[in-house]
Amino acid sequence: MTSQPSLAKADSAPASPGDPQSGDSGGADDGLKAGLKNRHLSMIAIGGVIGAGLFVGSSSGIAAAGPAILISYALVGAMVVLVMRMLGEMAAARPTSGSFSTYADQALGRWAGFSIGWLYWFFWVVVLAVEATAGAVILNGWIPAVPQWGWALIVMVVLTATNLVSVGSYGEFEFWFAGIKVVAIGAFVAIGLLAVFGVLPGSDNPGAGFAHLTDAGGFFPKGAGAILTGVLMVVFSFMGSEIVTLAAGESEDPQRAVTKATNSVIWRIGVFYLGSIFVVITLLPWNAESITKDGSYVAALNSIGIPHAGQVMNVIVLTAVLSCLNSGLYTASRMAFSLGRRGDAPKAFARTNARGVPQAAILGSVVFGFLAVWFNYQWQDTVFDFLLNSSGAVALFVWLIICFTQLRMRGIILREEPEKLVVKMWLFPYLTWVTIAMISFVLVYMLVDEAGRKQILLSLLAAAFVVAFSLVREKRRSRERPVADEAKDQVEA
Repeated sequence: MTSQPSLAKADSAPASPGDPQSGDSGGADDGLKAGLKNRHLSMIAIGGVIGAGLFVGSSSGIAAAGPAILISYALVGAMVVLVMRMLGEMAAARPTSGSFSTYADQALGRWAGFSIGWLYWFFWVVVLAVEATAGAVILNGWIPAVPQWGWALIVMVVLTATNLVSVGSYGEFEFWFAGIKVVAIGAFVAIGLLAVFGVLPGSDNPGAGFAHLTDAGGFFPKGAGAILTGVLMVVFSFMGSEIVTLAAGESEDPQRAVTKATNSVIWRIGVFYLGSIFVVITLLPWNAESITKDGSYVAALNSIGIPHAGQVMNVIVLTAVLSCLNSGLYTASRMAFSLGRRGDAPKAFARTNARGVPQAAILGSVVFGFLAVWFNYQWQDTVFDFLLNSSGAVALFVWLIICFTQLRMRGIILREEPEKLVVKMWLFPYLTWVTIAMISFVLVYMLVDEAGRKQILLSLLAAAFVVAFSLVREKRRSRERPVADEAKDQVEA
């Protein structure tokens, strides 16, 4: 393992593939343009924690753990808050398009930055296929004349074009997508609480109330162990909160944006996740058939007499899907760009056009996204199932690497740029180690849980392959470097 005790600033040219000190500092000096306004970053930060998984996956979690799913969400939410605090500390000090991959490169070694960067890229290109398909299903239900694959192609092409125009166009689309999600969840929580307290005009759900927390088998109807099952089911719906730290490098005031996003993550998770799930399980018994049949949010809205709840939620879910697709393409392309800057991806990925857009990185990412969509329709139960499961635990791997990176980066920042340590991890290093223990426990539990075992094993296989490739690659380069230096010395002599 090659450690990297200090950071050398990146210059304006792409890093040499053989340079172990390479890195990217983000901002104007790497070809990207600061096209994201503060309002874009604020909404990306708020909407980043609201994925389609919250709308479509919460019913499964409620069915698995009952009201105790609130504890599952609280545990995962606490874990995400701590990880975001660590990432915020590093990103506020050194905003960069590569975010945690660049920091891992600097603090743990080239192998770490390379491995986690490519795994994260792999995760998001698979997500592109998942979200494009999910959006196509909804759109096909509205306009069946266009086949599902046609809708998947249309949404991918439109959002690819958006990302290719400029980073500002991505930010503007995401501002409105995230805004719709935020307003929808906020309205749902407000209306739901009014119904729970019996003050919603016209509500026809007299049974709503806190009694539903315990009236169907108690607060732990499936036993306390179901909390861990719930954790596994909800943890992946939180993926995306870290996107704001990648986008910060293209913002007007990255340090302010990251600081604000990091400080607000607690209330965002509290309102959007815990608040909305609390509303669902106080409006209806956790084992109500409608939750499983119609989905948790639609069932809750139907229970208080909101007309056309299903169609309303379809619009909101489609918005969440498009938002995730838009951000996924942006995130994958910026990670590819950062890897190219550090010599860990094709050099073309590190180039930007006149508008400051990494065109090759975007097109390279979307090609794999299209390929994954094709696999989803052609070999859903074999090839695509493998892709889905082998990328499933990447979120946990990313969070774990962020923790270990922050342990080292704190010292590097204090030694080189102490004035930039404006966001600090609480109770360092104790809470960092607590977070490492929490994430490790979830990973181990996935191995013993029948539902999660396949996912963690295939994800570990993918991670082992990427790490082994990076180590072999570095070993070969370390042998080639002295030969190249000797040849250079002879030429100069």
